[in-house]
Amino acid sequence: MSHHTTSSRTNAAPSSPRRRMSGVGRVLVFVYGVLALAATGRSVFQIIDRYSEAPVAFTLSALAAVVYIVATIALIAPGRVWYRVAWITISFELAGVLIIGTLSLFAPAVLGLHDIDPFGRDATVWSVYGMGYLFIPLVLPVLGMLWLRGHKPVEAPAEAAS
Repeated sequence: MSHHTTSSRTNAAPSSPRRRMSGVGRVLVFVYGVLALAATGRSVFQIIDRYSEAPVAFTLSALAAVVYIVATIALIAPGRVWYRVAWITISFELAGVLIIGTLSLFAPAVLGLHDIDPFGRDATVWSVYGMGYLFIPLVLPVLGMLWLRGHKPVEAPAEAAS
């Protein structure tokens, strides 16, 4: 085989890092962005309208919103630091969904919830494992972790030499 017929992939220099924002990654970022907007809107409304009814739950809704915003940014931004931030926020999200989901089912009073209705006035994004959001908050971090595991940032040649 002559050098003129070799694949362009074999001649391409690995100078540009592998992009995380392609294919499934775009869908993942889109869903995180939608959840960031939904959680932010919900928490702002709950805090402004009726904070005194369930301050713990509404503060947790605001925390969930911040987690979704940071996770969305971390999934978009390139580099090792943002990759680590993505892992941290998505891991925190999964822990939050599992802990808050369990508490909302078995000890709702701890969260200041009056009942376990995931569509109720005082529910959080993570109540009943995200049932009010079609369990997306439960499934999304698992998918995010699987996707991140397969899309580690590539070391730049300068970093590999040092």
